[in-house]
Amino acid sequence: MFIVYLVLLLVGAVLVGAQFGLLRGTAPTNLGVREGKLKPPSKTENSVSSQARLWPDHPMQAYADIAPLALLPAGGAATMTRLQAVIAAMPGARIESAQADYVYARFETKVLKFVDDAEFWLDPAGNVVQVRSASRLGRKDFGVNRARIEAIRRALAA
Repeated sequence: MFIVYLVLLLVGAVLVGAQFGLLRGTAPTNLGVREGKLKPPSKTENSVSSQARLWPDHPMQAYADIAPLALLPAGGAATMTRLQAVIAAMPGARIESAQADYVYARFETKVLKFVDDAEFWLDPAGNVVQVRSASRLGRKDFGVNRARIEAIRRALAA
């Protein structure tokens, strides 16, 4: 019985701590496009990047690899406008910054308040939107970042 109380106490402490932002992590300071690249994938299984192949020796290259977003037939500007609308409609999403060719958004889970950071860059050379999405905390994301980017891809195409 003591173990049950201990587990309940621990779960309660985690939930209370989450509400105070203890599981949000620290916002990255090195996001953005540098020399035609977004930040590399994380070194653990908690991110995806359409540019993962640019780092051939990266330990998470295969795990992180995801296709970039295709442009809408109306072009890059229309794609970025639609992308912002798609992101804004997603639960827990907040667009932190947006320019004509770059969007940075954060996604926060409802209960535990975990935060993932996502970047979208309109790549003029590739004629696509390059993406990177990573969890701030934890060694694994259990596929959440990949699922989110794929949901965004489907919503853009709809």
